[in-house]
Amino acid sequence: MANKPVCQEMLRTILEEDELVVQDVITQNSEKNLYGRSVRLDALCTLGNGEKCNIEIQRSDNDDHLRRVRYNASSITLRDSQIGTKFDKIPEVYVVFISEFDVFKMGKTVYHVDNVVRETKEIVQDGLHRIFVNTEINDGTKTSRLMSHFIEKTVDDVEFPELSARMHELKEEEGGITVMSGVMEKYEKIAAEEATQRTKHQAIRDMLELGLTKEQILKKYSEEDFNEAVEEGKTLMV
Repeated sequence: MANKPVCQEMLRTILEEDELVVQDVITQNSEKNLYGRSVRLDALCTLGNGEKCNIEIQRSDNDDHLRRVRYNASSITLRDSQIGTKFDKIPEVYVVFISEFDVFKMGKTVYHVDNVVRETKEIVQDGLHRIFVNTEINDGTKTSRLMSHFIEKTVDDVEFPELSARMHELKEEEGGITVMSGVMEKYEKIAAEEATQRTKHQAIRDMLELGLTKEQILKKYSEEDFNEAVEEGKTLMV
């Protein structure tokens, strides 16, 4: 679901920036921090001005979501910073957390969480922007109209042409089979397929490291999988 035009349309709506440009999108990526723990980034966008924006979709209310967002933001900062980088060069990071539930239970579709000086109530600008959005509350805003489409089987809305077009494409890909309910479920299906593919490619690379020949590996995996695994291995070594 999270192709570049759709992400751009979503972020322009949620961040209320009509001129925002999404330069690049990495979907369902997994990054490890210095301590080895992986963090899943549903859609990591690079904006036209070099800022980073992670769109995360969460269906289950079974975690400490505030700490989850804090952790993911730290991982993104670490990923895009080199040793010796001056702190004023560290990119701005936006985390857009989309859920099917109202995280704060205060009846809003969108919540902006800021760092504030307790004594003066002044907002501290440290380069981190946290935006929580949900599909549960409809407060009549453009963002709530966008969120309503996340729980619909089909989308045909001139206000959101990119999302509508993408959902139409996904429906066509189903070949007449009933579309899974909601954008989030489709997203999870894509994620599961990509995770399976990554596991398969890792298994092939492990077999190569153990000294198995291509012919032996092709008894279990296709040549396409073998070639993709080898190319991924080259990328990881760069």
